Amino acid sequence: MPDFLLVLFLFNLSLFLLHEMDAIRRSEWKLFIVLKDMEDEKAYKFFTFVHLPLYTVILALLFSSYQTITFWVLDIFFIIHAALHLFFEKHPRNEFKNTYSRSFIYPMGIIGAVHLLALLM
Repeated sequence: MPDFLLVLFLFNLSLFLLHEMDAIRRSEWKLFIVLKDMEDEKAYKFFTFVHLPLYTVILALLFSSYQTITFWVLDIFFIIHAALHLFFEKHPRNEFKNTYSRSFIYPMGIIGAVHLLALLM
């Protein structure tokens, strides 16, 4: 059976994947400088397609000898990602201003911090 830290990390990664599904529904690309002015259909296709190599690399690294480094990098990313969402809370194009979306975003940052601290112990 996987140890607690691995399960905690996988739970957090699952929150990230749920958030990315929600991000597609809420047109998160409208918050990105490069994509915000692009036609919606093109931005949607680009935003979703970019996730294929992203997920492939993440999963490949999790099943490699670089697993611990991957934990570190993603935990730090989850913390920064949650902080950025907090920073952009009042952005007019932010559609994550609801309990449902926030229930993925902010716990991801907290769990990332807890997991990162546990790795240091």
